[in-house]
Amino acid sequence: MKKRFNAVKAAVLAAAFILLLGISAAAVYYIYLGYTMYSSAIEAKSVSEMAADIKSRCRFIGYDELPEFYTDAVISAEDQRFFSHNGIDALAICRAVLHDIKAGAPEQGGSTITQQLAKNEYFTQEKRLERKVAELFMAVRIEKELSKEEIFALYVNSIYFGSGHYGIYSAAEGYFGKDVTELSDYECAMLAGLPNAPSAYSPDTSPELAAKRTKAVLEKMVSAKYITKDEEAKILKE
Repeated sequence: MKKRFNAVKAAVLAAAFILLLGISAAAVYYIYLGYTMYSSAIEAKSVSEMAADIKSRCRFIGYDELPEFYTDAVISAEDQRFFSHNGIDALAICRAVLHDIKAGAPEQGGSTITQQLAKNEYFTQEKRLERKVAELFMAVRIEKELSKEEIFALYVNSIYFGSGHYGIYSAAEGYFGKDVTELSDYECAMLAGLPNAPSAYSPDTSPELAAKRTKAVLEKMVSAKYITKDEEAKILKE
């Protein structure tokens, strides 16, 4: 009986070892594919060229021109450790993986603002593992060459806000008829929430969902300690 138990135990350990080898081999394979994809992308367009391209597309709003409330709202909604990570937030990725396992579907990605900029400017939106790996390499490269403020400005000047609006200048003008510097706190929170799902949250197509998303952004700002609950209530009265 003991020999049989030892044989089963050995078989289980052998199977586990083979599985780990398989996982390791797969990891190396996808890292290779991702690095190759990254190398091709950065060879075709450098980080400085990417930045210049975004600045040439539309009225570019520099970081210092953005309302502080808007900056805080975007960071609260998208990447709360933006100013402390190196382009990759391992904690956010782990949290997203655990959430997706619990949900039984890929609902959260754990991507940082830098990763989103890398994906939007260098790669397709296709959900492939090697593309995700390439995005990680590119995010680290971008962080090495640009300041956090430059990265943030490039991101908000290039993302889609729904209803045909690309970039924060177009979104502020198109939705509210205002210059970015004139936005109210509520409008800043609304614009911070739109890129998550621009077609769904656009106030032009669904004011109710836009308002609900804005409230969610304000709640995240409270959680991140940018505003208090009383300030949130006051802003919602707008």
